[in-house]
Amino acid sequence: MIYFDHAATTPLDEQVLQKMLPYFTQTFGNPDSAHAYGRRAMAGVDAARDEIAAILKVKPKEIYFTSGGSEGNTWAIRQTVKARGGKHVIVGSTEHPSVLNCAKQLTEEGVEVTYLPVDENGVASLSALEGALRKDTSLVAVMAGNNETGALQPVEQISALLRPRGIHFHCDCVQTAGLYDLPVGIADSISVSAHKFYGPKGVGFVYLKSGTAIRPLVNGGEQERGLRGGTTNVPGVVGMAEAFSRSQRAREGDKAHIAALRDTLEERLLKEIGNVRISSRGADRLAGISNVTFFGAQGTSLLFRLDSMGIAVSLGSACASGSIGASHVLTAMGMSEKDALSSVRFSFGRENTAAEVDQTVSALKEILPSLR
Repeated sequence: MIYFDHAATTPLDEQVLQKMLPYFTQTFGNPDSAHAYGRRAMAGVDAARDEIAAILKVKPKEIYFTSGGSEGNTWAIRQTVKARGGKHVIVGSTEHPSVLNCAKQLTEEGVEVTYLPVDENGVASLSALEGALRKDTSLVAVMAGNNETGALQPVEQISALLRPRGIHFHCDCVQTAGLYDLPVGIADSISVSAHKFYGPKGVGFVYLKSGTAIRPLVNGGEQERGLRGGTTNVPGVVGMAEAFSRSQRAREGDKAHIAALRDTLEERLLKEIGNVRISSRGADRLAGISNVTFFGAQGTSLLFRLDSMGIAVSLGSACASGSIGASHVLTAMGMSEKDALSSVRFSFGRENTAAEVDQTVSALKEILPSLR
């Protein structure tokens, strides 16, 4: 079996699992309980928060634990806008569905939303952003790296436009965490999900700059300084901190390895198969994502044929995999719906090999003539 869908999720690191196990069986207390069981669990949570904050060089109180990227995006966007009494927000047109659906809900609640266009490489237009800014703009949400094409966004330049105006900048960093520096100090809030860097599913964190006005998304007890109610996922939090730490130590080697696999795949597809296009190839991209349009072939058919041969790829965002429409990311970049439906995403991880790329190219040579 070959797994080329790491942008959807990564396998749990064995060492991360070992770090988590005692918090399922031995240190199992509710961290908000006052007795010794609770105190030991809370010690694990506090240590995890301190470890993540130390890596990011921020205050531990600026790290809030969540269930993952979608919750983090929803909380940081909707509840910041509400706290600020926002009337107008700007979101990137190629954002993750959690951000776009959040924007849609804000529209239904009377907030005006402007969708920021991108160029043919999927990079946000700074001139369009500057032109869209208004006196009542309360928030801008633009992701760090796109989950479908890998296009990296100009977050520093975006921040430079927003900071003097006092506009909150939220940055979805789900795809960049683990391999790239996170824009703390540049963005006012960022969202991260552990399962993208070999941590457990169902846990993530939000960095929220001190002094930011925000309302709770989940009402409950006083967890997360009263801003995110619900019993803390102690094993998940502990595992996330361990995975984040391990990913930082390995990231340069991992990045070089997966970028080499991506480049090899793309070069061979262009040379040996032809009639393909690589999305966002003209921009800075995430090392491990390659979105390929195979002209004349249906992406769904290609995916299922590869799956039958033991090769796992995707059509784009795992959170939108139930949709039968063309990718909103690719069409926002100017691609026709027909071509967008002929596109497949390959995303690489640290355990992938050059031999797996060879096997995949061979499989594509066998499959494509009958699909085109």
